[in-house]
Amino acid sequence: MVIAGVTGGIGSGKTTVCREWEKLGAYVFYADDEAKKLMVSSKDVVNQIKKTFGEHSYHKDGSLNKPHLIREAFDSGRVEELNRIVHPAVRKAFARACRNAEKEGYKVAVKEAALLLNNGRPGILDKVVIVSGDENIRLKRVMKRDQSSSAKIKKRMDHQPDFEKKHHLADFIIYNNGTLSDLKKEAENVYRTIIEEANSTTSAV
Repeated sequence: MVIAGVTGGIGSGKTTVCREWEKLGAYVFYADDEAKKLMVSSKDVVNQIKKTFGEHSYHKDGSLNKPHLIREAFDSGRVEELNRIVHPAVRKAFARACRNAEKEGYKVAVKEAALLLNNGRPGILDKVVIVSGDENIRLKRVMKRDQSSSAKIKKRMDHQPDFEKKHHLADFIIYNNGTLSDLKKEAENVYRTIIEEANSTTSAV
């Protein structure tokens, strides 16, 4: 089974690429969704967050107190502390998901994550795909999608990695400056290439 990572900035279209890959038969692990889940379901993660950011990080019903955590972590410049709690748990969950996907017969397992390459290229990944796009195009996409102001979106963009500087870590770069149809076609082309390479390697062995 090939283990791939897909990443890119906000509005790049990385989730669209992953949705297309799911249609083509890939198992996709959405890291951000898993992180949100673990922040309320994992006792270890919950306890660490409470210890680091205070008991008020959670409501009495166990749900996340988002305004408090945003204030304590994001607005106070302590995001890395939160990442050090959540990301190891996400990595373990992905490793488990890959083992299960392989047992179920998937040929490709994918991790979709914005911070995939923050500490270099993860050793577990066989292939890395960066979905890229001009900043102004991405900005307009997110403004339309989220009904948000350009200032708020730019602030979010500023907190994300500079993916242009990470291109050397990728096996494939998908440039998404065209139509949705163009993106889907390119996503399929890259997926087919990964499958073909995997099959040729298996045949050679």
